[in-house]
Amino acid sequence: MGMSDKLVLNRQRHLKWRALDRLELVLMMICGLALFGFSLSVILDIVTRTVGHPWLWLQEVTSTFFIYAIFTGTAAATRRNDHLYLTAIADTLTGTARLVVEVATRLVVLAVALCFIWFGYLNFLRGFSSFRMPSMTPIASLYAAIPICGALVALFTIEQLINGLKNGFAREEPVEAPPHVAAVEEVAPAPGGSP
Repeated sequence: MGMSDKLVLNRQRHLKWRALDRLELVLMMICGLALFGFSLSVILDIVTRTVGHPWLWLQEVTSTFFIYAIFTGTAAATRRNDHLYLTAIADTLTGTARLVVEVATRLVVLAVALCFIWFGYLNFLRGFSSFRMPSMTPIASLYAAIPICGALVALFTIEQLINGLKNGFAREEPVEAPPHVAAVEEVAPAPGGSP
C-alpha cells in the first residue's frame, strides 16, 4: 500500500476523476507539512521568548504556515467531501429531491469558490502595497492562498457536479473495517463459534 493509497480517499469514488488523485495527494502532503511547520514555529516562538531571545520573524512564519494550511485544507476537504458540504440533508433524500439538494449545495460552494477567486485576486494585487514586518515581504504572499484555494475548490466542485449528474450522487459505499480491526478479525474466531 503506497502513500497515495493511504492519503487519497476512495470514498465516493464515483464522483471523482482518477486524473485528480495526484493533486489530492499533493494537497494532503502540503497541508500536513504546513500544519507541522505551524506547530514547530509556535513551539520555537514560545521557547525563544521564554529564554529571553525572541525571534520576531517566527510570527511571520507561523502566520504563513497557518494561512496556507487552512486554504490547502479547504481545497483538499472539498475533494474529499469532508468540508463545505451538507451531507446530512442530502443523505436522507432520494430521487429528484436528492438531485436538487446535491446540485444546489454544490452550486453554492461553486459561487463561494468564484468569490474566493475574484476577491482573493483583488486582495492579492492590493497586497503589494502592504508589507509584513520585520521581513518587508509584501502581504500579497499571504493573499495568494485565497484565489488558489478558490480555483481548486471550483475545480473539485465541477468534478463532483459532472460526475454526480452522470453517475448519480447516491451510491452505496462499501463498508471497510479499519486496518487494525480487520487484522483482529482475521485472527479472532467468529462470535459463537468454536476456536
